[in-house]
Amino acid sequence: MSLVTKTGFDFYFDKAACEACNSLCCRGAPGNVWATRNEVGAICEFLNINLIDGLQRYFKRAGNRFLINEIFLDDDCPCVFLVPGKGCSIYDVRPAQCRTFPFWDYFKAHMQEVFDECPGVSTLP
Repeated sequence: MSLVTKTGFDFYFDKAACEACNSLCCRGAPGNVWATRNEVGAICEFLNINLIDGLQRYFKRAGNRFLINEIFLDDDCPCVFLVPGKGCSIYDVRPAQCRTFPFWDYFKAHMQEVFDECPGVSTLP
């Protein structure tokens, strides 16, 4: 097992669960995945596309911030970078919000939500 803990959180995360969960954290109900200007630039560079094309294709602007687009299907809203059966196509340069999941401050007070969303999360003994 590859268990990860973080100070201040009453749960742990088992990275091994990612192999079998079908990317539940990258799909499901619509949600906001934020990216900084630097993260957008790194993603475009990683994909070998210019910034303007990348912004138009993969992001939407919300004030001074950027949101990663989702694909709206009947019962699912996967991230535009999620490749079915393969996972995240930008894994090496994914935004901090993705890298830090499930250790978001929000889940400290809403632990049941992270348990429902991620099969790799369990309470500490």
